[in-house]
Amino acid sequence: MAALNILRRSDGHPVQEEPGDIRQFLTFQLAGETFAVGILRIREILEYIKLTTVPLMPPFIRGVMNLRGAVVPVIDLSLRFARDQTAINRRTCIVIIEMEHAEQCQLIGVLVDTVHEVLAIPDSEIEPPPQFGSKIRVDFIEGMAKVDNHFVVLLNVDKVLSLEEMSLLSELSRQEMTEEE
Repeated sequence: MAALNILRRSDGHPVQEEPGDIRQFLTFQLAGETFAVGILRIREILEYIKLTTVPLMPPFIRGVMNLRGAVVPVIDLSLRFARDQTAINRRTCIVIIEMEHAEQCQLIGVLVDTVHEVLAIPDSEIEPPPQFGSKIRVDFIEGMAKVDNHFVVLLNVDKVLSLEEMSLLSELSRQEMTEEE
């Protein structure tokens, strides 16, 4: 596993983003669109490695990986957004994101087509999420940032990677498979 860009903090605990005039976001490509996640939630960025599949999981959970002895689930964001599965190529990356769950830090890998850059975006350039016409669930969107005359979708990782919702979807997936037998 070669790390492309290590962006982790030394204490290993997630840091809450503080309100301010300018926030930093990691931008990445997914099915031809540009998305971004607040940089304070990113632990590191890795080149794609072969994942271990786990039976009876929803399709958007592509598998798990070993990250320095920790088992980290890897989510295909494209499938999570009800799109086609992410095609693996030489630029495919796994972005490791820190989530807070039951007062513990949980790492989740997110499969993306390619990582772009870290952008400093002034709050004045961030619009509220659209209430209609979006290709993904509105609650998944934190805002829309105006960057170089186009919009970047700022993701609400607490909603997109909700451990409670993904657990419920996993349980439903298992029930459907049991009923088909």
